[in-house]
Amino acid sequence: MNQKNSRSKMHLAGFQIAGAVTHSHAAWRHPKSAGNFLELDYYSNIARILERAKFDFLFFADVLATPRRYGNDITDPLRRGTQGAFGLDPMMVASGLVGVTDKLGLAITKSTTYFTPYDIARSFATLDHLSGGRFGWNVVTSLSAAEGQNFGFEEMLGHDTRYDRADEFLEVAFKLWGSWEQGAILRDRESGVFADPAKVHEINHVGPHFKVRGPLNVPHEPQSRPVIIQAGSSGRGKDYAARWAEAIFEIDPSPDSRRAYYADVKARASAFGRDPSKIKIFPAVMPFVAASESEAREKQAFHNELADPISGLITMSMHTDIDFSRYPLDEPVHQIDAPGTKGLFAVVHALSRKNDLTLREVGKLYAQGIVLPQFVGTAKQVADQLEAAWSGEEADGFMISAGWSPGAFEDFTTMVVPELQRRGLFRTEYEGKRLRDHLGLGDASLTPIPRQRTSEPGAKVA
Repeated sequence: MNQKNSRSKMHLAGFQIAGAVTHSHAAWRHPKSAGNFLELDYYSNIARILERAKFDFLFFADVLATPRRYGNDITDPLRRGTQGAFGLDPMMVASGLVGVTDKLGLAITKSTTYFTPYDIARSFATLDHLSGGRFGWNVVTSLSAAEGQNFGFEEMLGHDTRYDRADEFLEVAFKLWGSWEQGAILRDRESGVFADPAKVHEINHVGPHFKVRGPLNVPHEPQSRPVIIQAGSSGRGKDYAARWAEAIFEIDPSPDSRRAYYADVKARASAFGRDPSKIKIFPAVMPFVAASESEAREKQAFHNELADPISGLITMSMHTDIDFSRYPLDEPVHQIDAPGTKGLFAVVHALSRKNDLTLREVGKLYAQGIVLPQFVGTAKQVADQLEAAWSGEEADGFMISAGWSPGAFEDFTTMVVPELQRRGLFRTEYEGKRLRDHLGLGDASLTPIPRQRTSEPGAKVA
């Protein structure tokens, strides 16, 4: 069956960081942004807006250190309020949203480099129970030396070593989530038997990075395991995403590159013996919507003018682990090997080369939205852009990133979502209660995905 024809509806997720900025570094300066980002009400309001619009999930990104790669100093990141300058723990924030939402999925970022499989598996199993099966885990390997230094590591682990550890980490987590069979809890008051020991299993995992006996002390969860989300963009990262992920978050401003990424990851998934239709790819976009195109472009211009180039370069340094303070601001971006997020730096470098951009100009673009494509216009025009990208096999859905909150989410959900619904492209009601239901993933298999490929990438996608 053709992959395009197997999709009946697009998916929508909202991007958030538990702090003052998201992709947009102008967000905290925008006069229409709410400033109560240290209060649960701020995030509850966003979650309610997205749930009313029937979004699949609200996604929280996270970093584990105040940026210091740019000039080896935290002064500028704090003064300018850049991404990562401060951030609440998204697991705590998302757990607080369970009680103010009924069906909206909640996805949070946790690193496989600085935590342990048992700790992560237990936390997510607990959250899945408390939410009735609505949680997802965005798996990251972490990207900066500053993060490692907060956990006692002077040097960041190598790129491939982080992924080797992450592979084994998920193997262990999957075993732990499967250590309780369904129906293990009997709770038979008359006989005095609480659980059937024959349905609870030690995992006895021994590997190069982890030794874990198990079982998990949280029973089988509503989704069997959380939805696995990833954002791999390097070659190794895309392999990791193709092996493990059920939803993939992508950043790329080029339609051609998004289309190539989509085809590449789906082919890699087939090579791992997976059904590519069970991997939903979400490019991030930043919409500016209004009653007229001219008004929408005024909104875009006002937002973009607030973006500070140095703020963008601070975050780009954090993402790539390159100190861009060493390079002249008014010269083109150099060809530099990035030890951090290799795929994202490749996107930045290609954009700079194509448009002959200086480092200052790249910094401003990065501050405006980490080079996210900006979809601008009336509800119909923005819906046209989303539909073209979806039908052109650039995406299964979209990660909507707000230039200011909550107003940009309100604009999108009250104007664009009804237009998508009128076209039959997006749901008008939730069809289930679990995040896996929203994404059309079906029941989770507890069998770990094979480590070795079953075929080579490039095999025909079913």
